[in-house]
Amino acid sequence: MKIFSAEFIKSAARVAHYPQSELPEVAFAGRSNVGKSSLINVLLNRRNLVRTSSTPGRTQLLNFFNVNNLFSLVDLPGYGFAKVPLTVKKEWGPMIRSYLELRENLQAVVFIMDIRRVPGQEDIQLLDWLEEFGVPTIPVVTKLDKVNRSQRDKQVRVIARETGLPLEAFSLFSAQTREGRDEIWERIEDALALAGPEDSREP
Repeated sequence: MKIFSAEFIKSAARVAHYPQSELPEVAFAGRSNVGKSSLINVLLNRRNLVRTSSTPGRTQLLNFFNVNNLFSLVDLPGYGFAKVPLTVKKEWGPMIRSYLELRENLQAVVFIMDIRRVPGQEDIQLLDWLEEFGVPTIPVVTKLDKVNRSQRDKQVRVIARETGLPLEAFSLFSAQTREGRDEIWERIEDALALAGPEDSREP
């Protein structure tokens, strides 16, 4: 996909504050420090549209972006960072769950995992919610450049085993080399191609 425009719309924490839009949406979700912001910036060919930070847990709201006036991209709050205040942690689960359950124009979620990490309880919880609400899922394994090629297959097999997803479900990505960018866009475009009034998910 060629990116002609990508603009921030607004941040929101509650359903009532979501932007009113009929555009289809694709959301991005994953643990803090999983490389979510870097993935979005590479996909959109922007350096800092989505802020990256050396301090995990900085994204604490749902952030909505308009892409090409064609669809909305939603950056969901990262989860799992130990140093985030407990009050904030307690808000994240209901915030994400409500969005997944109630946002009728949500077409897919890009579910992001670090190739060096074994999926944890919160990752599995998110997958359970995606299955419960019937949200199409695009699993992406990031930070390929952090492991050598001989380790890739081994690590991806571990992630597949822990998540219960088939190996062929995963797209592999590196923000440094941009490997995987085109494949991820193809999968997003496939999800958007299904968007339409007759294809809306049930609330």
